[in-house]
Amino acid sequence: MNHSIIGNSVKRTDLLGKVTGDAKYAGDIILPGLLYGKTKRSTVAHANIKRIDVSKALALPGVKAVLTHENVPRVLHAGSPHPRSASVTCDQYILDSKVRYWGEGIAVVAAVTEEIAEKAIALIEVEYEELPAVFTVEDAQRPDAPLIHDREPGGNLVLNPVQFTRGDVEKGFAEADVIIEGEYEGGRPTPAYMEPNVCACQWDGNGNLTVWISTQTAFMVRGIMAEVLGLPLHKVRVLVDHMGGGFGAKQDLFQHEFLCALLAKETRRPVRMEYSREETFLGGRSRHPAKVWLKQGFKKDGTITARQARVVFNSGAYGSHGPGVTIVGTSALLSLYRCDNILLEGRCVYTNSPIAGAFRGYGVVQTYYALDIQMDEAAVQLGIDPLELKLKNAVREGDIAPSNHPLIGHGLEDCITTGRQLTDWAALRQRTRKTDGPMRGGWGIGCEMHGSSAYPGIKEQGNAIVKMNEDGTVVLLTGTAGLGTGAHTALAQIVAEELGVKFEDVAVVHGDTDVVPWDIGAFASHTTYMGGRAAQMAASSVKSQLLKRAAEQLDAAPEDLEVSQGEITVRGVHPRSMTVREAVSPKKGIPAAQFVGTATYHPTKSYSFAAHFVEVQVDIETGYITVAQVIPVHEIGKVIHPVAAAGQIEGGIQQGIGHTLYEDYQIDMRTGRSLNANFVDYKMPLSMDMPPIHTVILETAPDPGGPFGAKGVGEDPIVAIGPAIANAVYDAIGVRFRHYPIKPEQVLQALRQKAEQEVRQ
Repeated sequence: MNHSIIGNSVKRTDLLGKVTGDAKYAGDIILPGLLYGKTKRSTVAHANIKRIDVSKALALPGVKAVLTHENVPRVLHAGSPHPRSASVTCDQYILDSKVRYWGEGIAVVAAVTEEIAEKAIALIEVEYEELPAVFTVEDAQRPDAPLIHDREPGGNLVLNPVQFTRGDVEKGFAEADVIIEGEYEGGRPTPAYMEPNVCACQWDGNGNLTVWISTQTAFMVRGIMAEVLGLPLHKVRVLVDHMGGGFGAKQDLFQHEFLCALLAKETRRPVRMEYSREETFLGGRSRHPAKVWLKQGFKKDGTITARQARVVFNSGAYGSHGPGVTIVGTSALLSLYRCDNILLEGRCVYTNSPIAGAFRGYGVVQTYYALDIQMDEAAVQLGIDPLELKLKNAVREGDIAPSNHPLIGHGLEDCITTGRQLTDWAALRQRTRKTDGPMRGGWGIGCEMHGSSAYPGIKEQGNAIVKMNEDGTVVLLTGTAGLGTGAHTALAQIVAEELGVKFEDVAVVHGDTDVVPWDIGAFASHTTYMGGRAAQMAASSVKSQLLKRAAEQLDAAPEDLEVSQGEITVRGVHPRSMTVREAVSPKKGIPAAQFVGTATYHPTKSYSFAAHFVEVQVDIETGYITVAQVIPVHEIGKVIHPVAAAGQIEGGIQQGIGHTLYEDYQIDMRTGRSLNANFVDYKMPLSMDMPPIHTVILETAPDPGGPFGAKGVGEDPIVAIGPAIANAVYDAIGVRFRHYPIKPEQVLQALRQKAEQEVRQ
């Protein structure tokens, strides 16, 4: 189909506010009589609180309230908003008498200035009964390990081990000519979003709570705040306009939201609590550190005969999204590369470490890193080009995805073959290798597939309301969150395209739970796919009403009319036409009817695909790895906004480069103390560190469930880039790394070991 609005990079609707600084974030909220909240944090990793004395803090002039576990409601909750029982664990209290990790919040203060609140925090005296602590999944699973939570399923498991099977794995290994086995490990990168976690709360005289917050899940925040604070939903209003990033982590509540509301209730004044940058590490969420044991069998021709894996995720002190990450990450190994015989086990373990939660790629980053590197290893042993091995085994149309749905199209195959042609891969494999000087170059390929929506783990829905004004302009009301991705611009494009009006004639209202329809939140790469489809359906309803009204005035059947750029015409009869405005409001200023469309969309499952081709340079004298260029090829169905889609891909690549080469939130393995909870010691790639990225977007496998065939792209790029870099490093220096981040000192050590081994041989 020919489209006039989607597929074009229109000017984003939030552009002016952001570049001028007029856009309002939660931290910009200033209310009359505002108080400032601060959190007292633990200095031990595991302990019972024997005594907590707040008298000196309360006596400090300017302090209006102090809360501890002794004077807040004791309601068990999941930390991440309900009703997502398939993904999260109910194991948290607002404040508790037990400390489970270094830096956990144990008390809060509200004061007239931030400085006074900070002084008051220092005056709170705490006496601990220290308990033994465990920081690794191995120590936490010992029979004599201290219990971090006394709950089912017992021990320090967040949930019972999950298993996924297909075929007969023993038979598959018996049929193999070559068996590859290895252990792979992922570190603890954090989202590092620009906007820190912030919340402001105010109560009115009727007991209604208004919450300004930076969150991806406004309606879920409303639900859990109402549940924990004992309020009906209509008494909680959540407002979120602009966000400075979230990357999945801002699906959780971070303890201070409940406390901010309770401080505001206690003081009868509005309270704002904003994390410092250090607190976004201490009280925020990281990616789950993971260990993956993976074993695969291959025929001589490269056919995979069997796949077996044990995956263990480190959840930290609380479950958060541990169950969901474990299920999604483990089940991902059912797919990407075809295999009829599979046995997978996934575990998630409590430790006295910072909390891991939802993060872009949601468990798949860790497991596909292992799978894709092992495919490269197998190619070397089999004497097959890694690209050809991956292409031979790539999932195709009709193959069953981890969601138990058949795949649509040949997206992964298309990505690999397109990249092969663009890079002239065969010539790269035959190139003359440089042997003089310190620099060694290499190329690698990494592949991935990722679902749009969290179905079937969560029964999601997207909702939208579209209404037409009397002048023919349009308003879309949507509960979808804008994380800075331009999602609302894409939704406006979808509505304009479906209705046949100009893009400039569509406004988007969002961010107020009292006004917009219910939405589950922005995650799982489903905003455009699910929210956009609901918007398209609602717009289609309005279009039907509009054309029925216009047909009466044009003396034609509604099915004979078409509308484009605000003009309604009778097909084949050029003189007979009218504007949308004329159809809506024949009498100026008075609408002929109320044109409103509502829609609810329940998605099934859609998958996007990618293959990343990466060139690296490795300095064998310093061990430093430089990513020289990236050619990412993504298949995402119909592209709604090309620049925004490319921006998602390039941003994900930047994060993935950081995870693979630099980023690792570290703790002292004796005390649990955070060692680099700041942007000085936590290293990330900046703009000057980024390589050229030659983004290629394919539209070869549109999904009928998405708006105009569109699929998600938010999470895909962070998955494929990591193994592509690791495989390129092997191509450059002949050393295989099975972990991230790959640090320069590790490169030097591996090169020395390789040289010593060559001498012995």
